Amino acid sequence: MYIGEVMLSVGVPAPDFTARTTDGRMLTLSQLRGRPVVIYFYPRAFTPGCTAETRRFRDNYDDLQRFGAEVIGISTDDHEKQCKFAEAEKVKFPLIGDKGAEIQALFDVKWPIFGSNLRVTYVIDEEGRIAAVFHHEFQVLRHMDDVRLFFEKRQRSTSLDPKASGPKTSLVPKK
Repeated sequence: MYIGEVMLSVGVPAPDFTARTTDGRMLTLSQLRGRPVVIYFYPRAFTPGCTAETRRFRDNYDDLQRFGAEVIGISTDDHEKQCKFAEAEKVKFPLIGDKGAEIQALFDVKWPIFGSNLRVTYVIDEEGRIAAVFHHEFQVLRHMDDVRLFFEKRQRSTSLDPKASGPKTSLVPKK
């Protein structure tokens, strides 16, 4: 088990990155400012735990969009494998292959010994700061539960604040 803490904690700016997504577009995290972003890191596509976690985010994606949030999944796979995984699982949000571990390093989610991602989920707020961090190595389905609870609490606490909702721009390609 990983001993220590993830580098990024609540309140710090999320590191910016640019990467090619499974739909072939280049995504720069800072372009999503103005809306919350959920980034979940998982070790490898097509493994039981990673597939279950991705399905959970896929099945709850519409609900997360109703909260104004975008979702991005990042693994240690290459781009081609991520594309196959996204197609096989019918994922509507972008997946990113980070085989070179550049994004893993920025978010400090790399296992120190094994070289794969820790199972960490970050919620980034509209201003680009870390709003929540969830880390469950073995209870992978809890990530989505934690994210949903975060947004439900946030919605209750900001329901009277008209500035709470920012511009909504989806990463889902228009057909």
